[in-house]
Amino acid sequence: MKNLKSVTFLLLVLFVLDQAVAQKFPGLDPSPADIADFRPDGRNTDPLIKVVYSRPAKKGRTMLGGIESYGKVWRTGANETTEIKLFKDVTFGDKTLKAGTYSLYTIPNKDEWVIIFNSKLDTWGAYAYDETKDVARIKVPAGKTESEVENFSIMFDGKDASAVMILAWENTMVKVPLKY
Repeated sequence: MKNLKSVTFLLLVLFVLDQAVAQKFPGLDPSPADIADFRPDGRNTDPLIKVVYSRPAKKGRTMLGGIESYGKVWRTGANETTEIKLFKDVTFGDKTLKAGTYSLYTIPNKDEWVIIFNSKLDTWGAYAYDETKDVARIKVPAGKTESEVENFSIMFDGKDASAVMILAWENTMVKVPLKY
C-alpha cells in the first residue's frame, strides 16, 4: 500500500511538471530585436556605439508616410523605443552628446528626418515620448536606397570624420554624420 501511494504521488508530481513544461512559449516576434554596433577599429575592439532596436517588416505595406506618418515622432523601429548607448562622447551632426544611454526617436519626412536623442529610457513605442527630455535634435536629408529594404535597419559605416549611422527602410535612407 505504501508503494502504491508513493507511485501515485510520483505520477501526480510528474503530471504537474509535464503540464508546467507544456505551457506554450510565444512564437517569434514579427519585429525581431537586433543590435547595431560601431567598432571603428574592427570587430575585436571595444564598441564606440551600440543601438538596440526592433526591425519591423514592410510586408507589402507603405510604411513611411503610410503606417508611420510623416511629421510625427516615431520610436525608430518597433516595440520598445530604440536605445543608443555611447561609450564615449560622440558628435552627431553639430551636437555633442556625453557618453551614456539615450532613447533614439525620429520624425521622418519625405525629404528630411529629425533625429532625436532623449534622456527618458525604458519606454514602449513613442507613447511616453517627452519632448522636455530631448538632449539633442539634428536634421538630416532623406535619400534613396539602391534597392528596397524590407525590414527597418540600422548600421554604421566609415571612420573618424567620415563615419555615419545609417537608417534605412523601404526605399528611404538617412545618414547621420558622427565624429568621435
